[in-house]
Amino acid sequence: MKIHKYDIDELNHFKALSPHWWEPQGPFEQLHAITPLRMAYLKEKIGIQFRHVETALHPFQGLRVLDVGCGGGILSEPLARLGADVTGIDLLQENIDIAQAHAEGMGLSITYLSSGVEDLSPNMPLFDVVVASEIIEHVTDQQDFLRACVARLKPGGGMMVTTFNKTLKSYLLGVLAVEYVLKWAPRGTHSWDKFISPQNLSRMLTSLGLGNQDMTGLAYSPLRGGWGFSSSTAINYFLWGVRSRGLGTAS
Repeated sequence: MKIHKYDIDELNHFKALSPHWWEPQGPFEQLHAITPLRMAYLKEKIGIQFRHVETALHPFQGLRVLDVGCGGGILSEPLARLGADVTGIDLLQENIDIAQAHAEGMGLSITYLSSGVEDLSPNMPLFDVVVASEIIEHVTDQQDFLRACVARLKPGGGMMVTTFNKTLKSYLLGVLAVEYVLKWAPRGTHSWDKFISPQNLSRMLTSLGLGNQDMTGLAYSPLRGGWGFSSSTAINYFLWGVRSRGLGTAS
């Protein structure tokens, strides 16, 4: 496992949090809160790309989806409920154990592997969709990480990345407010130095063959008491891209 690509301190931080993935008011509460938006965005983009009907009971039926950095399975489970054949991977065996036990308790069939995306078997079939949600801001070598993700994607397949922009606003609200004032996340969960601007992320993905890109921002409304899509990408954003058909191995 290419552990050098990841921050050992961050891995230890999340290892300590692994028992709390499914606590409603636990350290991952806000991740649970944005999951309906993550799913809504994916349903729209997958519906367009694969001509699947969003309102169908199982709109992801027949699609193989890779959830990179799946944690305790917060996103893997709704993907599976919508019919996808889901593989969730995470570096931490503790997270995989939690995810597997929870999925079994929910009666869901999900393949979970303790692995980095770089270490997946070259014999594993490619995926229709790759999801890298709230993970790239924890990666040391972001270009190599994205290259490995795109390499697991079929030509014509789609990839979603969700993360933080690298702005003063994201530092004040995404780190200081979230971890020190509101205490929505434990201190040390995020490192602003690893945040990435939409422009840089888009450029990296374009260089790897991901076109037809779409982006939307995410914002918390105190008045509404919840998260919603936003025209501003100053703090959080979602990016979708499609791998060019006929493209060889990403490099």
